[in-house]
Amino acid sequence: MAKKKSRPTPVPPEPLHPLFDAHTHLYSTVRKIVASRGVEIKGRTLTDEEYAAGVQEIMDRAQAVGVTHACTVGDGLEETVAAVRAAEMDPRVYAAVAVHPTLAHTVTDHVKTQLEDLAAHPRCVAIGETGLDEYWIGKDEDTAPLEVQEEIFRWHIDLAVRTGKALMIHNREADQNLLRVLDYAPKPETVIMHCFSSPLDVAREFLERGYVLSFCGNTTFKRNEELRQAAAEAPQGQFLVETDAPFMTPEPFRGARNESAYVGYTARVVAEARGCAPEEVALQSSETARRVFGLA
Repeated sequence: MAKKKSRPTPVPPEPLHPLFDAHTHLYSTVRKIVASRGVEIKGRTLTDEEYAAGVQEIMDRAQAVGVTHACTVGDGLEETVAAVRAAEMDPRVYAAVAVHPTLAHTVTDHVKTQLEDLAAHPRCVAIGETGLDEYWIGKDEDTAPLEVQEEIFRWHIDLAVRTGKALMIHNREADQNLLRVLDYAPKPETVIMHCFSSPLDVAREFLERGYVLSFCGNTTFKRNEELRQAAAEAPQGQFLVETDAPFMTPEPFRGARNESAYVGYTARVVAEARGCAPEEVALQSSETARRVFGLA
C-alpha cells in the first residue's frame, strides 16, 4: 500500500502590508486548530474562551505578517452568529451574515428574522456568503435543490439592497443561473464574487457589470491560468484577496489548514499576474476592501 504523501507544514509568508483578508471562516478555523491540539470537540460547540483565544491567536499571527483586518463569515445560522461574535471580540475582525446556498432549505421565517437582526449589527459589513452552488446537487442529499437556492438567494439580495451592504456571492458551477437571477433582481450597490473560480469570459462579464472579484488560494494552483489572467485584467478597485480559510490553502501548502496569515501568498501571485509589486496589490486590495465594506 502506497504511503500517503506528506504535506509540508504551512508557515506564514514574508510580511506584506497592508492586507485585508476579505473572506474567512474564523469559527471553522478555530475548531480545526483546537482539534489539532488533541482537544475533543466533536458534537459540541466551542466554549467562549476557546473561541476568543483562537480568534486572537489567528489575528495576531496574521497581523505579524501585515494583515490588518479580516471579514469572517459562517455557513449556517449558528456560525453566522459566531461570525458577529468574533467581530465583537476583536477590532481587527468584521462580519458578513447569510446562510450558505447549500443550506438554503434551513432558512425559515424565524431564520430570516435573525439574519435581519444580525445584518443591522454595526460590525456587519456584508450580506454573504449567499448565491448558488450546483456542484453539490446530486452529490450530497442534504444540499438544497436549485429552486430553493434561488429563492433564498433572491431574499439575500433584497436584504443587501435594504441594508445598503455589499452582497458577497458564492458561485460554484452555476454561472448561467447566477447571471439569470442577478439580471432580474434588485441591484445592490456592491457585488463581490467571493473565491472567484469561473472561466475568463465570465470574469469579463462580471467586471463589465462592475462586480468585484475576490481571489483566494485557488489562484495560485498551477492549472488555474485563467484565474491569474482574470486577476491581471481586473481594474484597480475591482479585486480583493481572501483566504476562505480553513479551506483553499495557497501553494506551496495546498491541502493543509488555511488561515488569514497566508493571504500574502495569494497577493503575491496576483501581483505577478498583474506585473506589479506585491505592495501595490496589498494597498489596492485593502483600499477596495475598506470601500466595499463601508469602512473608508
